[in-house]
Amino acid sequence: MKKIVYRSIKPWKYELLEEASYKVDIPENIVHPYIRISSGRLLVRERYVWDGPSGPTIDTKTFMRGSLYHDALCQLIGEGLLDKKYRKYADQLLRQICLKDGMNPFRAWYVYQAVRLYSRLKGM
Repeated sequence: MKKIVYRSIKPWKYELLEEASYKVDIPENIVHPYIRISSGRLLVRERYVWDGPSGPTIDTKTFMRGSLYHDALCQLIGEGLLDKKYRKYADQLLRQICLKDGMNPFRAWYVYQAVRLYSRLKGM
């Protein structure tokens, strides 16, 4: 597991203290003040804030990195910078990263089911 460095912050829950990146299968080039996708790499810049794992869950170390990259991709989708067709990929990436970081496979499965249900309810 590659660690991310963050701190708790209000009114958000977390602030990234060092930039973090992850390889993605998204052939887009997107530039946002805090998020960049280029050459198949998702980069989240220092000082990005996110709300961590959402829903009725516990914010554990096995969930934090996945929540960071998932929230960044969902923000790009929400702002219209990334096509909605990538929402399912973002949800799959969340599950993949959580498993890599040691999350229990059953928990990773129901986290994935929850974000898929949410995206269907939101029409994504």
